Order: sequence, then C-alpha cells, then structure tokens
Amino acid sequence: MITSPKVSVVVPAYNVRSYISEALVSLERQSYQEFEVLIVDDGSTDDTAELVKTFCRRDSRFQLLQKSNGGLSSARNYGIRHAHASYIALLDADDVYKPDKLAKHVAVLDREPEVGVVYSASQAISDDGSPTIIRLSGKPVMSDPLLALLCKNFIGHGSNGVFRSCLVDEVGEFDEGLRSSEDIDFWLRIAATRHWRFYREPRVLCCYRVRPSGLSFNITQMQHSHEQVLKSAYERSPELVEKILPTAYAYMYRYLARLSLTAGDVAKAVHFINQALVANSSIFYRDPRSLLTLVAVRLAPLAKLVIKRSLGSVEYTGNN
Repeated sequence: MITSPKVSVVVPAYNVRSYISEALVSLERQSYQEFEVLIVDDGSTDDTAELVKTFCRRDSRFQLLQKSNGGLSSARNYGIRHAHASYIALLDADDVYKPDKLAKHVAVLDREPEVGVVYSASQAISDDGSPTIIRLSGKPVMSDPLLALLCKNFIGHGSNGVFRSCLVDEVGEFDEGLRSSEDIDFWLRIAATRHWRFYREPRVLCCYRVRPSGLSFNITQMQHSHEQVLKSAYERSPELVEKILPTAYAYMYRYLARLSLTAGDVAKAVHFINQALVANSSIFYRDPRSLLTLVAVRLAPLAKLVIKRSLGSVEYTGNN
C-alpha cells in the first residue's frame, strides 16, 4: 500500500459498466506506481460500483467513493477533496492511459517547479477500444496559454491533464454550474494567474473514447456554457482578453459548426460557420482544421442534394 502517494488519480464514473475496467486496468499497468485511485461513483444506476469493488479488493490503492448524481464537475470535485497527493490526474471512466503517462508527467512536475499543468498528445479510440486515425497533438495555436485556450482547448479532453493540487486552492474547483466547457474554464483560470506554465509531451500518452452516445449534442447548451466561459475570462483579464475575443468567438462558432455537421444538422452548421466568418475570417486561412470545417460545411448542402436525388423520392434527413 502506498501510504503517501505522489499522484491522486480521480476517475468520475456514471453508468460506465462497459468501459471502466479498461480504464482501471490501464492504471494498474502504469510504470509509475506511487499513486492512489479515487473512483467517484456519481449515482450510477447500473453495477458500475460492484465492478469497481473488484479492483479495490485486489489493490489497496484503489478506493470507491459514492455520492448522489451531480454531474461531471461535481464528481471531479468530490474526488479532489478526498485526494492526498501533491499531483492530481484526471481520467474519465471510458478513457485509458498509456503505460508511461504518469511517469512522464510526474518527472516534469518534479523537475520544473514553475510548471503547473502537464499533458500530452492523445489519440481517439472507437467504442470497442480500437484506435482511430484521429490524433490530437496538443500544440497551442498561440504561445500565450491564456490566449491559446480562449481559441482552442489544446489539452484536448478531460483525461489528459495532470496538475499540482495546490492549484485548486489558488483558482478554485471545477465550476459545477457549467454543463460543458468546465475543463476549459479551469485551465483558463490557471492560465490567468500568469505564473504557471503548461507543459506538452508530444508523445501520445492517453486515449479518449468516441462513444456513439457522444454524437447526441445539446449544441444550444454547449454554446451557452462556452459563452459563459469566455465572459468569465474577459472579466478576469479584460486588458488581455479583449483583443482576442473576435478570434475566440470565431473558433467557438467553427467548433459548433463541426458538431452540428456531425449531428446531421446542415442548416445549423451553415449558420455557425457564417457567424465564424463574421467574427474573424482569418482563422480559415491560418488554421488547416478550420479550413477543412469550412469546406465540409459548404459542400454539405450539395452532398445532401446529390444523395436525395440518387434516392429518388426518399427524403434524406441526415440522421440515418
């Protein structure tokens, strides 16, 4: 048993019976072993908790915490409050770490006291755990992490960041009032201190799962949450943020356009891409991924028409 772990790994879990074993096994296989695992069962109605107990019985570093359902930020905060280590790692219950994830990040945090957050490149995996071609490099679009985060969450997803636990005392917990973008908000608050560095490991050290249920977006809710995050960032640092706001909104609208297109709502995708062009059209010739989104949205109505004509009288809805 590790009596004084250096890393507390917080694993929020809600009805993830089909996935959580793979996540927890990836922790058992870490080359770095001085950690504790706090699995927060956020009011699951399946047998997630019973499965977690099998890991707890065979490894004293694993601990099951249970609470009523409160959402992702609530579960993360609950786990962090029970953490004993100097470093906090986040792992969503349907994602996995590569074996050297903790070792590489702990080495940086031990070696460079000015670094507050470490993360890596990551790769998407499909629902069955097989790798996809989607890879996130984690490279910021600007050198200033505050400005870069306003445009793109370069950390990428909720299972990537490892940070010093003292940062929670300094900037506060995850905002439980946000239904999405809560991780971006947390990283932005750290960046706004202006004295903590973000360190990127270019190797792929974690994988995030793209689940079929993840394609059902509440895009209106996501827009509202992200706008709240941008507003809060501006209120904290108006002199820094004001100049980048048009670009930040352009990237937000581009992201919402991509989600709308993925969800099959071409009209909404066109609406958002037009808003992005109005906010700051330069992102489309400076950023290849933004240009790709623009082209995809512009071609989508034509593709829809071609499919409709090829099917004769069958109406194509984009939801099949």
